Parts: sequence; C-alpha cells; structure tokens
Amino acid sequence: MRCDRRPGTSGSWAMSIGLDFDAARFRDVLAHLPTGITIITANTPEGPTGMTANSFTSVSLDPPLVLFCPAKSSSTWPAVRAAGMFCVNVMAGHHKELVGQFARKGAERFVGVSYQTHEEGPVLNEAVAWLTCRIHHEHDAGDHTIVVAEVTRLDARPESEPLVFLRGRYGMFQEVGTCEVEEPKRA
Repeated sequence: MRCDRRPGTSGSWAMSIGLDFDAARFRDVLAHLPTGITIITANTPEGPTGMTANSFTSVSLDPPLVLFCPAKSSSTWPAVRAAGMFCVNVMAGHHKELVGQFARKGAERFVGVSYQTHEEGPVLNEAVAWLTCRIHHEHDAGDHTIVVAEVTRLDARPESEPLVFLRGRYGMFQEVGTCEVEEPKRA
C-alpha cells in the first residue's frame, strides 16, 4: 500500500492501492477507529448461541435498521442466520472476559452467563443496552457478510459505561475535557 499526496487534493492524503496491497497495514490503519463491542445472540434448536462483534452500527431511523458484519468463516453466523432473528447486546466496560468467551471458537459461551430469553435471542442481564432484531437483508462483502436487520425491541441501562475497542485494546469512553489530551507535536 502506498500513501502519497496527489496533485489537486489541497494537501489531503490519498491512498493508492495496487498489487502491493498490505492487509496487515489496512487493519492497522482501521484500528485507529474506536468501536463498541457487542455480543450477537440467537436461539437455535440446540440452545442459545452467540458471538462477539465490533462491526455493529445504526443504518436508519425510519425504519429502524442496524447492521453488523460477520466473517464468512464464522462457525456461529450460520446458526444466527438460520434463526432469522437475533439480539445485539452492547457490552459494559467490565465485560472484557465475557467478550473473549464469546469470541473463542468451540467455547461453551453461555456457561456462567445470566440472561433473559426473548423470542429473538438471549438478552444478557449485564448488557449496557440491547436491541432485538429480525434479519432484513444480507449483502456479500468480500470475506464478510453485511447483515442489515430491523429492530423490534430495545432498552438501555444508562448507569453503565460501554466497552470500547481501539488499537487492539479494550477500554472505556472518557469525555474530552475530563482528561488531558496530548496534542501531537508538529515538526
């Protein structure tokens, strides 16, 4: 991957992606965008299933649509897809271990986890917020699938702070002005 200034771009950076595209560099650059962490849950004939996802975002208010992007290699996504509905559980700052439990392949993900059963999927008791959803549409997107879903119910617990993922680390949000932000030094 090469980044260079292109004439006529007023000094902005533009990326030129060619045959030398570096997937690791692409991932490193995207790691500068903080994301929330969710656990997507669903009911299956074999019992509840779930997976960690940080590719969750809102799409539309009318109708209320959200999306997330499971990897095509996911062993959990086919079960969620077959259910046709799921629950998005927004995780709290103290849920780093729980997020890891739902991210591991082959793990007994619901061991020690308290939840309420809803038609669309399990609502984790300690989630900061939750949204139950019905799959609306899927889009092929390289090595992932973009899943657009319509929200059917939702709730939040504003007293809890959400878990944030940034540059390969977990943390929590802190409002600017309540902490010192160091400006980068310019040459």
